[in-house]
Amino acid sequence: MEKKGNDKPTNPMVTPLLNDLYQFTMAYAYWKAGKQSERSVFDLYFRKNPFGGEYTIFAGLEECIKFLANFTLTDAEIDFVRDSLPGCEEAFCDYLRGLDCSDIEVYAVSEGSVVFPKVPLLRIEGPVAVVQLLETPFLNLINYASLVATNAARHRFVAGKSKLLLEFGARRAQGPDGAISASKYCYLGGFDATSNVAAGRLFGIPLRGTHSHAFVSSFMSLDEIVDKALRSSDGKTTCEDFVSLVQTCLAKIQNSSSLSGIFSETNKSELAAFTSYALAFPSAFLALVDTYDVMKSGIPNFCAVALALNELGYKAVGIRLDSGDLAYLSTEARKFFCGVERELNVPDFGKMIITASNDLNEETVDALNKQGHEVDAFGIGTNLVTCYSQAALGCVFKLVEINNQPRIKLSEDVTKVSIPCKKRTYRLFGKEGYPLVDIMTGENEPPPKVGERLLCRHPFNESKRAYVVPQRVEELLKCYWRGNADEAREELEPLKEIRNRCIKQLENMRPDHMRRLNPTPYKVSVSAKLYDFIHFLWLNEAPVGELH
Repeated sequence: MEKKGNDKPTNPMVTPLLNDLYQFTMAYAYWKAGKQSERSVFDLYFRKNPFGGEYTIFAGLEECIKFLANFTLTDAEIDFVRDSLPGCEEAFCDYLRGLDCSDIEVYAVSEGSVVFPKVPLLRIEGPVAVVQLLETPFLNLINYASLVATNAARHRFVAGKSKLLLEFGARRAQGPDGAISASKYCYLGGFDATSNVAAGRLFGIPLRGTHSHAFVSSFMSLDEIVDKALRSSDGKTTCEDFVSLVQTCLAKIQNSSSLSGIFSETNKSELAAFTSYALAFPSAFLALVDTYDVMKSGIPNFCAVALALNELGYKAVGIRLDSGDLAYLSTEARKFFCGVERELNVPDFGKMIITASNDLNEETVDALNKQGHEVDAFGIGTNLVTCYSQAALGCVFKLVEINNQPRIKLSEDVTKVSIPCKKRTYRLFGKEGYPLVDIMTGENEPPPKVGERLLCRHPFNESKRAYVVPQRVEELLKCYWRGNADEAREELEPLKEIRNRCIKQLENMRPDHMRRLNPTPYKVSVSAKLYDFIHFLWLNEAPVGELH
């Protein structure tokens, strides 16, 4: 298939060598046995929802399709593979030189969808040796992407729709790749912006950021601010004039009986830093106010600078709190802003945006909600991008059919038993519009129909079954890659559309599936015919024991 301009992988390190060695040893063994071209079908799925929840967000599909479009082994890579395989024949190297994904087909759930255990996220069809070389890259590209997107979605759920969520994780992510991926998939999962400039450029994600404590503590006094013209609405205000205006505004606050009781003298180096930052960004002034003391210095100094900007026709954005009791400090800061609005007659001053950071996670945001707070935006980094509460999603890649023969993987642990054969998957919706159940059927079974009663069975538990009369039926797997075939395939969507799908599907989930504590499990089922076939194949493949 012809490569398009947007088919270039985000990460140039994602090549066919991003593979476990056993993918190449198997490819060589397939080749030696003459099996390398046998038509195979693999499912990529996960077994358990992460973070103790009952839903997952599917992400990473775009990078998988880009990987297919660019799949080729260079001579240097082939030389390395030959040297890594004992007794590797040169003819196998020739075989590797001719490999591409022209005979591969990939069917996938739409990226950004809400998904559930056991249901295939991707179905990959093609020559078995080539498909095996896709296993590790696909798992790598989907496991973390889906995990961090789900983590972001859970943070969005607990924060609520009205709050801004800012991803601040670049410095704590696992390397540059982790930082870039985290920014992309946190945005997909419902975050509003990132501090990561590279991700902003690559993916069009809105950028947010202010300054650090170092910037504040680098200043000593107002005297060191360089004399330069402020970009003001009148075009005439100098730096000296602005400093004088800031001091006047601070005096107004100090002379207000309802405001001055909180503080006496503020930190002048902090005031100088805020003044300098406002000179640089008069229409985007947002200050970090906890370098010295939030209520006795940071808030009054910010208000003085914000009032000075207001005099010149600008409107400050707000503050960021990065330490301390965030519920208490945000509430007190809001009271102070409202006091300034009321006492000094400054419209909308009480609506300043309050951003909170400081090692936040899902639990601390939930705790803040229960305590009561005045935070408008949460900046979340470490716990978000590292997925601190769960290290991996645990996606697997299992053979379900070869040469039109269904295959099954058995285990004493029933959760690890695979569901055999090439399947179709559907989502069935009830009268209230919520998804009721996902059902897998054999490829050639008739699809579920609206209004027709259907028996849905748990794949492994005989007693778990229910009849469903769907009010809407949605087929989940769509073709995103057909190799060289001329048939139509789904086009990759812009990130914003994928994000919108994620948000819309989450809003359409039944509330009890979404709650943080003890959520109701979503039902995943198989058709009665597929259930019978699974257990028939299970009995056929399982060895019969003998008692002595």
